[in-house]
Amino acid sequence: MPKKLILILGILLVSIPNLNAQTVFGKYAGEFMAIGVGGRALGMGGAFTAIANDITAGYYNPAGLANLNYPQISLMHAEHFGNLVNYDYGSVAIPFGTDMTFGISAVRLGVDGIPDTREALEDRSQPGTVIYDIRNPNARINPAWIKEFSDQDWVFYLSFAKRHSENFYWGANVKIIRRDIAEFGATGIGFDVGALYTPIENLYVGANIQDVTTTLVAWSTGRNELVSPTAKVGAAYMLKILGGIVTPAVDLDVRFENRRSSAYGNLGPVSFDTHVGLEYTFKNLFSIRGGYNDVKQFTVGAGIKLPKLNIDYSFARFSYAELDRLPDTHRISLILTLEEPRFLREGI
Repeated sequence: MPKKLILILGILLVSIPNLNAQTVFGKYAGEFMAIGVGGRALGMGGAFTAIANDITAGYYNPAGLANLNYPQISLMHAEHFGNLVNYDYGSVAIPFGTDMTFGISAVRLGVDGIPDTREALEDRSQPGTVIYDIRNPNARINPAWIKEFSDQDWVFYLSFAKRHSENFYWGANVKIIRRDIAEFGATGIGFDVGALYTPIENLYVGANIQDVTTTLVAWSTGRNELVSPTAKVGAAYMLKILGGIVTPAVDLDVRFENRRSSAYGNLGPVSFDTHVGLEYTFKNLFSIRGGYNDVKQFTVGAGIKLPKLNIDYSFARFSYAELDRLPDTHRISLILTLEEPRFLREGI
C-alpha cells in the first residue's frame, strides 16, 4: 500500500499543472509516450528503430510501415507496478497501392481509482461541515465523502509510410495527445518523421525524430507544456546462424530535456541513452530475445508465429538497492496479419 500511495502522489505532483498561465519546456512531459509497445520490441530493450518491419513501426519508426505487404492489426495490454498502472496499445495498418502504407495507433496509460479526499475533511465539532485545513484539530476524514478519479494519458498516431526505392523508405506521424487528471485536462499535437535505409544486404539503419517541431500540450488551466524533440538512431544486422537468424540491434536516443545524471551520458542539456537488443528466430517459427533499455533494465522475451498470428511476450524487472523491489512487468502482444491473396499489396 505505501508504494501505491507514493506513486499516486508522484503522479499528482507531476501531472497537475501550475494554475499560473505560462509556457514551459516540461522535463519528462512526454515520458508516457516513451514506454514502448509490442512484446517483440520490448523484449529487445526497445532497440527497434532500424528493425521496425511490422505494425509497431507506427510507434518506433513510421518509415517501417512501408515493409508491410498485408494489413495488420495489433493489441497489447500490460500492468505496471503490479496492477496499479494499466498500459494498453492497439493499432491497424493497411498497405495502399504499390508503395504506401497508412496506419492508426492508440496508446493509453492510466491509473484508475485514485482516492480524492479534497472534499472529504469533516469538522468533527460540526458534523456535516466540510473544511479544507488538514491542520485543524477538528478535521477528520469522512470515508463516505471520498470520491475517486483517474489519471489518463492518451496518444493517437496517424501514420504514413512510402517506399522511395528498394533500399530507402520514409514515413511520418501526426500524433494527438490527450491528458486528464481529475477535473484538469490537456490537449496537444505533435509530429514525427522517420527513415529506413539498407546500405548493404542484411544491414539496416534507421532514424526517427520524435516531436520534430516541438510538441505543445495545452492545459485547461492556461499552462502550456512543450515536449522537446528526441532523435532516435539505430542499426541492426541479420546473421544466419544455427539454422536461424540472429539480429543484434542498437539504438541511441538523443534528448534535449536537460536530464543530466539520469541519462547514460550528457553534454550539458543534451542527454544520450542507449537500447541494446538481440533476437534469434528459428525458421520463422519462434524467437527468443534479450535486451537492455534506457532505464538500465534487462529485458527478455519470446515469440511464436502461428498462421496469420504472432504472439510475443516480454518480461522486465524493476529493482533498486535503496527500495524494495517493485512488482515485475509482463507484457503480451498480438499481431494479426490478413495474409490472404485478396489483401496482398498491389504489384507484389
